[in-house]
Amino acid sequence: MTLLEVEDLHVEFRTRHTRVRAVERLGFRIEPGEIVGLVGESGSGKSVTSLAIMGLLESPAGRITQGSLRFQGKELRGLSHHELRRLRGNRIAMIFQDPSTSLNPYLTVEEQLCEVGELHLSLDRKAARKRAVELLGRVGIADAGERIRAYPHQLSGGMRQRACIAMALLCDPALLIADEPTTMLDVSIQAQILELLREIRKERQMSILFITHDLGVVAELCDRVLVMYAGRLVEQAKVGELFARPLHPYTEALLKSTPRVDQPRGGMPQAIPGLPPRLEGGPLTECAFAKRCARVRAGCREGEPELLSAGEGRLRRCIVPIEEM
Repeated sequence: MTLLEVEDLHVEFRTRHTRVRAVERLGFRIEPGEIVGLVGESGSGKSVTSLAIMGLLESPAGRITQGSLRFQGKELRGLSHHELRRLRGNRIAMIFQDPSTSLNPYLTVEEQLCEVGELHLSLDRKAARKRAVELLGRVGIADAGERIRAYPHQLSGGMRQRACIAMALLCDPALLIADEPTTMLDVSIQAQILELLREIRKERQMSILFITHDLGVVAELCDRVLVMYAGRLVEQAKVGELFARPLHPYTEALLKSTPRVDQPRGGMPQAIPGLPPRLEGGPLTECAFAKRCARVRAGCREGEPELLSAGEGRLRRCIVPIEEM
């Protein structure tokens, strides 16, 4: 059974004066044991998508206006607040970008991890603490029995993020959503966190939705990648296929803008010119990437393209013939 299925998802934010269509026509699936990368520039709708899945959109400003979110065959839209709370942290867990905002500065790590065990697993304090210490050790925190007594500010950034991962894993979730969990860490700690996630997936057959703007991380960690632009899915492919031959001009531009170890001497990453379209008001009347695209043609201005099949498991939202990519 497909673990997570998102179909025709639309998310908007309303203010007193306008309406912003943050996500439109989004659809994808995540299978059991799969690591899927969700990539795109800042503002492309990646984090909004994760918040929609978790039921954490700030109401009434943010809301899902259309679409379906099914987890293990069960529709998430329409669940009560109580039902969502039982699901979050239990079957679906999330790691946020900044561990400093994920952990309560007034509570020790022990109090925060034990609360999860007591709430979701009905453990007593002693059993919850034992499980918390085991997980802290598993995610690479030395002297976990002592460190668990620390307040968040007493830990390094890498250790705080490891504590957040331990908290997310405490209930053995089927799906882990990781929203740029390594962005604020230095390169050596980032590599350790990625290796940890790989090991956890292998041990527990846990699925991971890994949200990032770093294509290098995607190449190292993920099985499949979804590329978002202006709130839309513009390409889907297995990681190797995407890096070998991108089939959407935006994906091609993203790859060219990424620094590479094998960059020719004197070569520089190429910035993507222009800015993404404003998503206020009515629907787009042309391809969202048209104004920034080096391959634009007249047909790109005649309405927004549909998401087209480009081979087994590959999708792209572009009318430019594949042989011209």
